[in-house]
Amino acid sequence: MRKNERHSHPPISHLRPSAVENAFFRAGVWREMDYFFRMELFNKILKTAVDGGASDIHIKVGTPVIFRISRELISIDCPIPTEEWMNNVIEKMTPIHMKKKLEDDREVDFSYNLAGAGRFRTNVFQQRGSWALAMRHVKATVPSFEQLGLLEQIKGLAESARGIVMIAGSTGSGKSTTLAAMIEHINSNFKKHIVTLEDPIEFVFEDNQSVIEQREIGLDTATFHGALKHVLRQDPDIIMLGEMRDATTFTAAMSAADTGHLVFSTLHTTTAAQSITRVLDFFKADDREQVRRQLASCLRGVICQRMVPTIDGKMTPALEILTNSPVVRKMIEENRLDKLSAAVETGGDDGMITFNQCLFNLVKAGKITEKEALAKASNPQALEMNFKGIFLNEGGRIVG
Repeated sequence: MRKNERHSHPPISHLRPSAVENAFFRAGVWREMDYFFRMELFNKILKTAVDGGASDIHIKVGTPVIFRISRELISIDCPIPTEEWMNNVIEKMTPIHMKKKLEDDREVDFSYNLAGAGRFRTNVFQQRGSWALAMRHVKATVPSFEQLGLLEQIKGLAESARGIVMIAGSTGSGKSTTLAAMIEHINSNFKKHIVTLEDPIEFVFEDNQSVIEQREIGLDTATFHGALKHVLRQDPDIIMLGEMRDATTFTAAMSAADTGHLVFSTLHTTTAAQSITRVLDFFKADDREQVRRQLASCLRGVICQRMVPTIDGKMTPALEILTNSPVVRKMIEENRLDKLSAAVETGGDDGMITFNQCLFNLVKAGKITEKEALAKASNPQALEMNFKGIFLNEGGRIVG
């Protein structure tokens, strides 16, 4: 393993059979034992990743195995994967119901469970004609709001009686973890029936106060759209959709919200205000007027987040929160979406906060540096002025 000042991780021992066993291998005997050693090495890689605190594992033919630890990529001292080894591992780990899809599409997502290591969100794909693996370790326990550093108003959104709550952000921004924390908060405090539709399942929930059914696409239901069609017949109070994908997904979400259900989902956008525009882009131009008015009625809030390195070497979310206040609702109804960012900036009394405001608070609390805050800011120039004690209102006037 390459030296890393902050991390020390156990190397993976070279799992090789004895000289006597090698003689049998050369003779073409004990092929099952050979197969055992192939999977034993793979399982050792996964367990070492978990022990070393890795979030992601990258494996491809002909190059070292890579772990991502605290957002850094680190190569691991273990045997270089061969094409034969990868082919055997992929054949063994891919669920039976996914093998046809893998053969047709050359890539597939599923969950892989390993005793003693846990659950891994897995993507199998091809690059340069060979199989490759990208795996993310799913934590066995769902972190609390306090452990994640989430703001108190997110708890309020989780406790909404009905409507749509979206968690937005780029890949790797912690959307799934925040969503899991919200579901677990409900599970611990309220008697609700929760149904999740996920591809694949990332966090496993145990029934507490609530009853939770988790359905994985491809395993528990054939298609995402098929599951959506039937979910309202399963008597849910809360529906969790792993991701807003298209017009069909969002139409189903709005229909559920209109009939008194609470719907959670994630979206790949970089600001809370942009999330509204992104949803409308799912639809044809002729349909957007009706969708926009329906969204203004059923939206409860948008949580957008970015992960920021902390002073003590960990990570914390910087959050932007848009709530459907009367002002925001009117802006959506009247198609004044370009004004939503200003509404968030001035909507503190309604639980709203911008990225710049959140980053400023994190710096003042001593959790992150000014440098990291400026790197994650939506408007670095304005944030730099804030650090100097200069604050501007919407018209550009100095207010403090």
